[in-house]
Amino acid sequence: MNDQEQLTAYRAMQAAVETEYTRTADKMAALKAQGKEKTATYRQLFARKLTLSELLSWYKTYGLTQKGESNV
Repeated sequence: MNDQEQLTAYRAMQAAVETEYTRTADKMAALKAQGKEKTATYRQLFARKLTLSELLSWYKTYGLTQKGESNV
């Protein structure tokens, strides 16, 4: 894999992480609106969101996101 292919693959991965973060946050908001913050599903989503948030924070720390790009 050459440098351009690696960059393309990285950008695809970053977009997937950002999309998954948004989906997870949306699912959590829907459960919260139903008063289901104490459910196992909500707690699993919370853990997932924290993990994704950590990844996005690392991208930002190393300057791998463009201004206004990250959800975190």
